[in-house]
Amino acid sequence: MSHMLNFDPSSLEAEIGAPAPDRLISGNPEFRTWNFEEAGGLYAGIWEATPGKWRIVYDEWEYFHILSGHSIVTEEGGVPLHLRAGDSLVLRPGFKGTWEVVETTRKDYVIRV
Repeated sequence: MSHMLNFDPSSLEAEIGAPAPDRLISGNPEFRTWNFEEAGGLYAGIWEATPGKWRIVYDEWEYFHILSGHSIVTEEGGVPLHLRAGDSLVLRPGFKGTWEVVETTRKDYVIRV
């Protein structure tokens, strides 16, 4: 087994998803996720979403880096944070707010539960 992992979306079929209906605020967003690593409470891969807005709640840590697109993440009671290609962010356990995809957004991520 190699100790390296290449994030190559062409090597894996994307999982298709969407926000839970009770979290959806606007639009009809669709998610595509390529989860390359899932071991010991760690997940890593690439996620893509089409335009829409939904509520998010984090019980886990997530680091991500925006690869393309434009999204707005807003913490409850906070100011909107516009994210574009090249931006990175950590969302900590307990984060509550909204995610709005303005232009189809792709990010790579590492999640620790």
